[in-house]
Amino acid sequence: MTVMDAHHHFWRVDAQDQPWRDDRHGAIARDYTPDDLAAELAEAGVEQTVLIQSVDEPAENDRLMRYAAEASYVGAVVGWLPLADPAAARAELERSGSGVHGVRCLVGREPLDWLNKPDSVALFTELAEAGLSWDVVPVTAQQTDAVVALAQAVPELRIVVDHLGRPPIDSDGWEPWATQLGRLAACPQIGLKVSLGIDLLTALPGWPDELDRYLTWAVECFGPDRLMLASNWPVVLLRASYQDAWSALRSAVEHLLPSPDELAAVLGGTAARYYRTKGRS
Repeated sequence: MTVMDAHHHFWRVDAQDQPWRDDRHGAIARDYTPDDLAAELAEAGVEQTVLIQSVDEPAENDRLMRYAAEASYVGAVVGWLPLADPAAARAELERSGSGVHGVRCLVGREPLDWLNKPDSVALFTELAEAGLSWDVVPVTAQQTDAVVALAQAVPELRIVVDHLGRPPIDSDGWEPWATQLGRLAACPQIGLKVSLGIDLLTALPGWPDELDRYLTWAVECFGPDRLMLASNWPVVLLRASYQDAWSALRSAVEHLLPSPDELAAVLGGTAARYYRTKGRS
């Protein structure tokens, strides 16, 4: 079994603007490079990773390729494309080359009506034919509707929902998150990352003590073959060390999935399949 961290970033703060980072995020306002993560991975027993874009600009793709060349443990790269502009997305994919395994852009809570325009559907069909996956975090009901509609229009597209779709742990809430997650899970090509995103990490006072309720529902909806464990390092450092966060998430998954084969899927097999990592065709 290859253990894989399915979501992390690298950045150098002077190299790009990060509009999602504000004065609440001073703890991560520094450079994070492959050398910083290597020791953490070794201690946690993580052998491979998926490197994810964190800035919406062409230069980010160039940086990601350099990072991946430097870090042998990076098994897949999710680059940036301006997906709301299909012509520009095609041009950037042509410019940046074939080194990416998946794509995404930062969407926040903005409407995703553009997803279901004919040219967007054609673009995602082309991405699927090229073997690329798409990462997204649908938070609102409107976003969920748009992602589900696209999944139905392009059933061959592998879609990865990041950060558990932003569960309302900070308010001890449940709906509409639970229903939205169930709707996403009804699309068989959609996978889900067991990780926490910056919006939730910012809202929480510390690392959440109780994840089981939300993870139990995620497991029930998606099953182990569509779940993947992910740290969201270095963003996760807002509330926990890499070791503490990875251990907490892994322990929670192990409690819910005692079967070795099921656990192996969540710890690496699902991510390897969705991202077609090194060593997979």
